[in-house]
Amino acid sequence: MHFITGGAYNGKRKWVRALYEPKQWISAYHNHPLPVRSNDFSEKKIVLEGIEMWIKNDVESRDGSNIRANWKTYIQSWREWEREEEDRLIIMIGTDISKGIVPMNKLDRTWRDVTGWIYQDLTDLSNRVDIIWYGLNQQLK
Repeated sequence: MHFITGGAYNGKRKWVRALYEPKQWISAYHNHPLPVRSNDFSEKKIVLEGIEMWIKNDVESRDGSNIRANWKTYIQSWREWEREEEDRLIIMIGTDISKGIVPMNKLDRTWRDVTGWIYQDLTDLSNRVDIIWYGLNQQLK
């Protein structure tokens, strides 16, 4: 698994396309549903873009409880899918929403907090982690 984060409009998508040339791109920004089951994958390299938006949908539809646990289950399922065959790879892109002013709205604060926790889980469980700022990557793991 490879997790990529960084600021909005900082070149994450372009960098991933140049590095991997993926065939299947699933994007929350295009209202694609989160593929919680690995049988939704039709290629060996899968990009899941807009992680923070899928998390926001979860926060808006629930009270914030169990979201992190659910995401850990998704991540474990994706890892198992990767291990079933050689050359399989999940590439996850999530915009960093943790910098700046703490939101006044409770729902937005919950979204920011839950996203941060899930990004920590993604970082822990990914083989590689990069941050992209202004089109340049810095490999963290």
